Amino acid sequence: MTDGSATTLRDEARAKVNLTLRVVGRRPDGYHELESVVAFADCADHLTLQPGAALSLTTIGPGAQDCGDSADNLVLKAARLLGERVPNLKAGAFTLDKHLPVAAGIGGGSADAAAALRLLARANDLAVDDPRLIEAARLTGADVPVCLPSKPCVMTGVGEKLSPLPLPRIPAVMVNPRVPVATKDVFTALGLKPGSLTVGATDVLAAPAWPKAGAPLADWVVALKAGTNDLEPPALKVEPVVGTVLEALQATAGVQLARMSGSGATCFALYADDASARAAADTLRAAHPGWWVHAGSLS
Repeated sequence: MTDGSATTLRDEARAKVNLTLRVVGRRPDGYHELESVVAFADCADHLTLQPGAALSLTTIGPGAQDCGDSADNLVLKAARLLGERVPNLKAGAFTLDKHLPVAAGIGGGSADAAAALRLLARANDLAVDDPRLIEAARLTGADVPVCLPSKPCVMTGVGEKLSPLPLPRIPAVMVNPRVPVATKDVFTALGLKPGSLTVGATDVLAAPAWPKAGAPLADWVVALKAGTNDLEPPALKVEPVVGTVLEALQATAGVQLARMSGSGATCFALYADDASARAAADTLRAAHPGWWVHAGSLS
């Protein structure tokens, strides 16, 4: 593969949504153990790779100004980590077309990094389950391993254990008030000390029973309603606008469930059909023109 002659490779970095998020405890090393049902949205950043000798990143798009210094971008971090594990890795020039809000609880940076790893895998004929690829994902960030396949699952541990889930397509609206929320601030507000558990051993063993493949959407909504996002209360302390977003979503017609994703401030609402989701999004855009609002689906 040589400069200029290689075909530009393209991938999408889909937004990650935590439909549930349970903080099981905090390990002695400081990492938090989680249990989360994760789905992926039909909104995304777009990443291209022009294979070549030198590694670089150019950021474009409506969210480019929010990305900060390119040198700190997770795309480059992931590429360098993979390069340390794969001899003579063919890299190249990445271009990130940024559309997802940053520091928003939907794994935008992690999804970008995962897309970079998928592109590098294609450029270097690596399997997507290559242990070196998975290790690079894990070392890049806690949400990168789940974003690598970008498929619905139950994520446990510190984000590295993934169990597939037969989630149906769910009409949804996602809202971000364009206020960044730092994950570390939310976990600090949660206040768990290293080595502490939030649940007992019997609670950990009693994993939720999720609907089987082909189950109707209504069954999934009931099951998801029984869950929670343990980071909502501390996020509300860090950034009270999260409560405003949740109230606005809960007031829309036809809403089935409204909850915060990840560490916020993005929140989502689930609906029975696409028309209800679109109507809710229109209502929210009219009432809050400064918010980022997306109507689509999770799967």
